[in-house]
Amino acid sequence: MTTSAPAVPAEFVTLVAKVTARIDGRPIEPALTDLLNTEFPPDGPWFSAMEALCHRGCAEGWLCAREAGGIRFGRPVKPGEPTHGFSVDVVEMDDVVGPHHSHPNGEIDLVMPLDNKAAFDGVVKGWKVYGPGSAHHPTVSGGKALVLYLLPQGAIEFTRG
Repeated sequence: MTTSAPAVPAEFVTLVAKVTARIDGRPIEPALTDLLNTEFPPDGPWFSAMEALCHRGCAEGWLCAREAGGIRFGRPVKPGEPTHGFSVDVVEMDDVVGPHHSHPNGEIDLVMPLDNKAAFDGVVKGWKVYGPGSAHHPTVSGGKALVLYLLPQGAIEFTRG
């Protein structure tokens, strides 16, 4: 008998859609970081609600249900109309360098530290945006963090870097 992960709550998709509606049609470029940190700031109600939902999702098993190389991960939302063509992935990383990958259409990251000094690619708490064609080894240093990332059309290519 196979068990499946619990269903992703509608409130999670609705919360994500507030961001994707705001950025729909905008270029995915590093300058978008300022808009996201201004309109969905780390000390604001949207961020607090998302952070709480991500903690709940990890505890309930509808987020980060898979594990490889010390990284817990999952894609709770595939790209589609409700999220304006963005997929949603969430990873939990603890002082680790992740697999090299590129972002054909860009990547938008929401960094939620679980340890006070944890940083994802240099960001302790808040947003980081990579433009189309960018690539990196996602890195969390200084402890454990959750990272929610939005990918236009779900596009990601794991590469050797």
